[in-house]
Amino acid sequence: MSKVELDKIDRKILEVLQSNGRLTNLEVAERVNLSPSPCLRRIRRLEEIGVIRQYAALLEPVRIGLGLLAYINVRLEKHGGSPKGKAPLDLFRAAIAGWPEVVACHAMTGEMDLLLKVYVENMEHFARFMQDQLLAHPSVIDVRSSFALESIKDTTALPIAGN
Repeated sequence: MSKVELDKIDRKILEVLQSNGRLTNLEVAERVNLSPSPCLRRIRRLEEIGVIRQYAALLEPVRIGLGLLAYINVRLEKHGGSPKGKAPLDLFRAAIAGWPEVVACHAMTGEMDLLLKVYVENMEHFARFMQDQLLAHPSVIDVRSSFALESIKDTTALPIAGN
């Protein structure tokens, strides 16, 4: 995907929507000093070209029983795979799609291959997840876990750089 050119109004619309995605088009238009019709056209364009990829409600993990946040570094086999010829990374990608505890997975540079962001209820849930899913996966050869003690900054808003 290539970078999309955004003007000052597009950037302001994105900042407003990142802070509150439930605003009506009229409310967004007022905040960016634009009339509603052109504002709606711009928002739809930003959706169509993939700048706005989705809208979502952000949940408070502790309030829904997910009191433990872990970051897990994972190292995978480099060669091999299944008899069907799938690479270890492809097998792992397919597996994590079904693991609701994993809310983010990033391919990384360095010693480990992947970084997982995992929410679980407690240490017992974490132990079950590690034993039953992660360590049981045939592509996984090493894992290292760290637990978040406190969230100092946790935002979904991206910095909107000027063009």
